[in-house]
Amino acid sequence: MRVPLSWLREYVDVAPEATPEDVLASLVSVGFEEEDIFRSELQGPIVVGEVLEFVEEPQKNGKTIRWCQVRVAPDGENAADGGDAVHGIVCGAGNFFPGDKVVVTLPGSVLPGPFPIAARKTYGHISDGMIASARELGLGDEHDGILRLVELGIDAPAGTDAIGLLGLDDVAVDVNVTPDRGYALSIRGIAREYSHATGAAFRDPGLRAETELAPGTGFPVAVNDEAPIRGRVGASEFIVRVVRDVDPTKPTPAWMIARLTLAGIRSLGILIDITNYVMIELGQPIHGYDLDTLQGGIVVRRATAGEKLETLDGKLRTLDPEDLLITDDSGAIGLAGVMGGGPTEMSASTRNVLIEAATFDTVTIARSARRHKLPSEASRRFERGVDPAVAAVAARRVADLMVQYAGGTLDESFGGSLGNDIARTRITLPRLFVNGLIGVDYTDEEVASSLALIGADVTGVDAGWSVVTPTWRPDLTDKWTLAEEVARIQGYDRIPSVLPVPPSGRGFTPAQQGRRRVANALAAAGFVETPSFGFTTAEQNNLHGSASGASVPSMKLANPLDGQAPFLRRSLIPGLLQIAHRNLSRGFTDLALFESGSVFLPKEGVQYGTAFIPPLAVRPSASTLAELDESIPPQPRFVAMLLTGNVVAKQPGHPAVGADLGHALDAVRTVASAAGVSIDVMQSKRAALHPGRAGTLTVDGREVGCIGELLPSVSQAADLPGRVIVAELNLDLVISLAGEKVVAGSLSGFPAATQDVSLVVDIDVPAAEVRSAFADGAGELLEAVRLVDDYRGQGLPEGAKSLTFALRFRAGDRTLTAADATEAKLAGVTAVAERFGATLRE
Repeated sequence: MRVPLSWLREYVDVAPEATPEDVLASLVSVGFEEEDIFRSELQGPIVVGEVLEFVEEPQKNGKTIRWCQVRVAPDGENAADGGDAVHGIVCGAGNFFPGDKVVVTLPGSVLPGPFPIAARKTYGHISDGMIASARELGLGDEHDGILRLVELGIDAPAGTDAIGLLGLDDVAVDVNVTPDRGYALSIRGIAREYSHATGAAFRDPGLRAETELAPGTGFPVAVNDEAPIRGRVGASEFIVRVVRDVDPTKPTPAWMIARLTLAGIRSLGILIDITNYVMIELGQPIHGYDLDTLQGGIVVRRATAGEKLETLDGKLRTLDPEDLLITDDSGAIGLAGVMGGGPTEMSASTRNVLIEAATFDTVTIARSARRHKLPSEASRRFERGVDPAVAAVAARRVADLMVQYAGGTLDESFGGSLGNDIARTRITLPRLFVNGLIGVDYTDEEVASSLALIGADVTGVDAGWSVVTPTWRPDLTDKWTLAEEVARIQGYDRIPSVLPVPPSGRGFTPAQQGRRRVANALAAAGFVETPSFGFTTAEQNNLHGSASGASVPSMKLANPLDGQAPFLRRSLIPGLLQIAHRNLSRGFTDLALFESGSVFLPKEGVQYGTAFIPPLAVRPSASTLAELDESIPPQPRFVAMLLTGNVVAKQPGHPAVGADLGHALDAVRTVASAAGVSIDVMQSKRAALHPGRAGTLTVDGREVGCIGELLPSVSQAADLPGRVIVAELNLDLVISLAGEKVVAGSLSGFPAATQDVSLVVDIDVPAAEVRSAFADGAGELLEAVRLVDDYRGQGLPEGAKSLTFALRFRAGDRTLTAADATEAKLAGVTAVAERFGATLRE
């Protein structure tokens, strides 16, 4: 909300020496956020000039210029720029006459742009300044001719400072108005708040005698809302007044244009300028109709399906049954609270004006403005809540200004009104409630006076106070909002800064600790965490969310951010591929990325979602929580890694080392170590991974993830050249398999006994299963078993392979003999032979 200070001073006593910064500081103290300070870009000397004479000189280019002699200072005095009292100025406009008073920008002045003015040679003359148009001064869009002060009703001596004369020396402060404080979208509201902050006297422009406000009864007005939203009728107040015989060609006063411009409103002619001026002043949107174009009376109703309306911006809009309309006998003539219709707008031919001041339902206006993508200054105020008591005042204020500046006559007998008794909320405020909530020992007087200051009626009762809120504060609904007002008026600086003390024995859950350990371990290993959006396509879910690539259930969003990716992800890998592509496109070719986040795994045939919404301020029961949990799909947290390019860059004496499966396996082992589990890998097949370079990750025989190199076709589809290695694990499952406590094993002080064993098994038997079977048979003495060779070729039966394992045996209570180690090894061989028919390779 931009607030010109000259306008603010009309309704509150702002000290003459107060700077814009001082005003902003005062408003900040009562809860407003400062935005900016707006000053006119004009810089003097800019003065009133009197055209003494001019000579018209046709030019070769077909243009005719005027060589003017303009008095810019009284006789016998120097001009403001130090030159003579009469300046010669070249002007291309032809709408002025000798004797006219005009605005002259002398050399050294600056116009908005910035556009500095200097004496310059043009058309064979030295033009010593410039005669300005309204647009050049920032007083409107008129640029066809220069500004004649007589048209503004101004007759000032030559040499008078034109900046102050036209009100262009004003300054505005801009504050951010939150949605719950719509009353502050007005000079009236900001003036009241400045009074609260400083104690300065406030003069309410919303107070007028009742005898001035009652309109006539000669114009029929009705509200016919058959489908109110949430039971609230679309229009609760509707006041109309009539001003006859206006002259829409009269100029808007310069001071009014200057104020509107500083407030961010463009001048559009005297009639519209007056309605905008009153809207900014009182916060009540006003609409004016050309009375002679109306057919019959006005009816406020909801739109019918498919009904159309041409709005003031020239667009034909298809209406929704929720839209609230202003209609006459011809049909819709305006979208209530948002924008009027074209056929009845005020124009240069308007002679009689019907003024409308209404109070519309906030939800209705907000929905219409968003539905039609038509935000306006009016809808901005209506959707936040307008003071219902100010509509009649605003209508009369507009009428008075039209009489004063547009030459009209107020028709006291012709008009109409429709409204209900204005409801005011009554709230009981317990005596010590504010102190307990805010943490400050306010006295009873401070509480009561603070609420009275904001306009509430405060009555003492046994338990505290009975508070009737003011009509302009619909945000005050309960004792908590009243407590906030007391804290705001008494000053936020009184609220102590106290750090909350956490209860003992609390902290991260074991699962949270495990997730943090995994993320820290991967970051320490050189991976970069790259969170991504959880949205993807059905094709990506099928490819990466299942081993076979077959169609799998996916959750589709009703309102996706990206229409091309409307599904929730079943895997983190598509997001990592997008991030890798983005980095490669920017020249980062060596990547080690990871992401930890939720995936969404709906079950086949299960319908998710619920129309049930638990009540507010009540803890849901266990059964309600269970029902809500059942309405959403499983959302486990996964962790995924991606490697591409080199893990070691080329350097003197050392070639580059490209990322391969071994490096991805190292990353998996890093996750396993941080989570406190042992992860095994077994060769397998997946639709997105290269055959022979893909594996399944398991913990104690349970599948927890996958690892492998992407198929070249999948990499190319993601615009990723070269090899791309990925791994993905169900992090929640991994951490749960580790248990709540991860206990480090004790170290034995006795030496280890090492041996090797080579086992011949069928070529289709996974090495991981052979290793697991051997470990089960060898027993507790086997400390480690590691695959060191996989041989397939000469010397072996067809369809067989030889797997060589390095074994390490150790006992915790003695030094093992060779016989002890051999006995354990043979027990392992026996277990593999029984399970897979393995034989020792000779």
